[in-house]
Amino acid sequence: MKKRLLLLLACGLVRFSGPAQQPSATELAAKVDHHYNSLHSLEVHFTQQYEGMGMNRREEGVLLLKKPGRMRWTYTRPDGKLFLVDGKFGYFYSPGDTEVQQVPVKKLDDMRSPLSLLLGHTQLSKELTDLRIAPGADGAYALTGIPKGMEKRVASFEVTAAADGTIRSMRVEETDGIVNTFSFSGEAVNPPAKDSDFVFQLPAGAHFVEGLPPV
Repeated sequence: MKKRLLLLLACGLVRFSGPAQQPSATELAAKVDHHYNSLHSLEVHFTQQYEGMGMNRREEGVLLLKKPGRMRWTYTRPDGKLFLVDGKFGYFYSPGDTEVQQVPVKKLDDMRSPLSLLLGHTQLSKELTDLRIAPGADGAYALTGIPKGMEKRVASFEVTAAADGTIRSMRVEETDGIVNTFSFSGEAVNPPAKDSDFVFQLPAGAHFVEGLPPV
């Protein structure tokens, strides 16, 4: 048996594969772009960890996305919290509040522009300066860089993605020390997403106010 195996190896009929070759930063960025550009809608479980300004909180829920430009963050922890974008405005509501923060989408870009990746609106290799790649956990890779135009605000930005381009997490560290980390799991591709899912229903007794982008 050993001689037969050696003969097959010598003839090039049997090959032992070594460790998977690490893609370049631009190759993985292109896979991320392709994966999310090809979607019409997306549903995924998220966990958000916020650290800074004397706070350290962990929240979670389900994110539903639909092109063009619509997203709905339905929180289960804390239950009832909601962040919704209808394509023109973003709405932020916490249970028990009488005010609903309403923010034009163009002002949301500064805080949540990394999440536009999930809507397929961004090309990583063009949007990030000094793009680099490093091995991550469980066969994933970490892409790091600074979003263009945000150099004075963002100290570091990291996207962890699998080799097929599926994003597993994002981490944004701002220059003032605030760190926002989003982890994603259970991605469902092109799930049913009705237009009515992205219409904000004003709670009884609440009213709209011009607000700041949520954290």
